Amino acid sequence: MARTTPSVLIIEDVAALAQTYASFLALERVSLTIATTGFDGLRLITEQPPDAVLLDINLADIDGLSVLREIKRRQLPFEVVVITRDGSIDLATDAMREGAFDFVSQPCTVDRLRVTVRNALKRRALSKTVELLNDEYGRDRFCGFIGRSSAMQAVYGLIQSAAPSRATVFLTGESGTGKEVCAEALHRLSKRSQGPFVPVNCAAIPNDLFESELFGHSKGAFTGAITARSGAAMRADGGTLFLDEIGEMPPAFQAKMLRFLQTGQVQRIGDDRAHSVDVRIVCATNRDPRADVAAGRFREDLFYRLHVIPIELPPLRHRADDVLLLARTLLERFASDDSRQFTGFEPEAEEALLRYAWPGNVRELQNVVRKIVVLGHGPKIGFDMLPNEVRSSNEAIDARLDGPPADCGHSGPITPLDEVVDRTIISAIAYYQGSIPKAASALKVSPSTIYRRLQSRTQG
Repeated sequence: MARTTPSVLIIEDVAALAQTYASFLALERVSLTIATTGFDGLRLITEQPPDAVLLDINLADIDGLSVLREIKRRQLPFEVVVITRDGSIDLATDAMREGAFDFVSQPCTVDRLRVTVRNALKRRALSKTVELLNDEYGRDRFCGFIGRSSAMQAVYGLIQSAAPSRATVFLTGESGTGKEVCAEALHRLSKRSQGPFVPVNCAAIPNDLFESELFGHSKGAFTGAITARSGAAMRADGGTLFLDEIGEMPPAFQAKMLRFLQTGQVQRIGDDRAHSVDVRIVCATNRDPRADVAAGRFREDLFYRLHVIPIELPPLRHRADDVLLLARTLLERFASDDSRQFTGFEPEAEEALLRYAWPGNVRELQNVVRKIVVLGHGPKIGFDMLPNEVRSSNEAIDARLDGPPADCGHSGPITPLDEVVDRTIISAIAYYQGSIPKAASALKVSPSTIYRRLQSRTQG
């Protein structure tokens, strides 16, 4: 397939300058169009959006920043490079704040203009690729989950592949990562979706009642059994039995659980006959199941019976690109539930949410947003409205950044990689005068990656 030539629109009301910029870019493989007024430029970008715009910030008919704001308001999909004739850094900073990709000061060199436009076109090409992948694979919501990160896209794919099967699914992940949501998704997408979904929290059942809860009992089977009762396995017949915190299953019951998996039959306590049931097992734990097997807390043969299709739910710190999507979605939901007027987060608050490590994962984020909605005042959530643990974590990172710049020289023949990475990050942040987003862009990583790194080193 032939590659499409990228297009560049020059918005410049001084004809001589417009022709100069066009001549600078003549050797670039781009399609050039010139708009001689700001309003003409707005018309052209609306009719046929280019891949990049070279925008004079000092137009005669309309302020260049107004053009930039209109582009941002319409969410038009291209990169903007602004030109300032007076070399004003403040004006360039305002333009960057309004969404410009970069700026050049007039007079500018051929190389400076070419490199800047070339970088803008590379950024746009990358955005197009991401948009294409998102159209084909990207989902920000899936069966109760919220998240567009690559880690969650992998989970969604595993769920879709495993759901139609009868095979047992073994979920692992820290507390608060959404293991029950995953189990419900597996049930909802399975052929058993019309059947019951029965969750059982193994950690909440006393050891002496475990068999009764799972398999049931007949009337008079033991003291207090005044009526017959079907256990969770029988109630899940034709559907899905979700065994949460499977690692807490008593060792004495594990042999009976293994037999149930082998035969598909349960026998209630006090009953003299077995009952066949058709259930699909999904289990979960927030511990390392192999460590439990090695320590003798969990039967190895039962583990391999259950550990057929493993799915690991990533912690929130490994899907940092989802934090703001989750926070905004939860804010909208909780504010609607409580009829509160909240429209979003202040930039400083969003930055704090990205910096925080979220040890309690999505459940902790839900708790934080819920408290803010109940106790806070809108319409925007500021840094001071965040809980102490989030603010103090950010202040610790700020204290680290306020310290003396790291020495980038070698301290010996071999420098540990972690030290090199830390030095590079701190130097980049210092170079960009404390701007983590700009440092991240220069290092070709996401800002959340730097925040996580700083957080881990601070805690360490």
